[in-house]
Amino acid sequence: MTGEQPGSLLQSSSMYTDAMKRAFRSISCPKNFSLQIIDNDHFLTVKAREKDFMSLETVEMKREAIEYMVRVKKALEDNGAIVLLVREGGKEL
Repeated sequence: MTGEQPGSLLQSSSMYTDAMKRAFRSISCPKNFSLQIIDNDHFLTVKAREKDFMSLETVEMKREAIEYMVRVKKALEDNGAIVLLVREGGKEL
């Protein structure tokens, strides 16, 4: 399962500990944006939807979303996770 903020879903739980869940939930998520946490047993994937990011109205909102992704990655790493940031969507080149 996956963890997503503001609503959460959860798949496998071998890497994603309770401390990591608390750290993730403690970070304020920008309005109209969310991340999905995917537990891959030995590492976590933090996935952003490109559609959500591109629909943010201002450069400031996009900057806040990027800063949020970095804070989430750091919080998870600080709690022992190996983290991969990815995006979903967008045009293939």
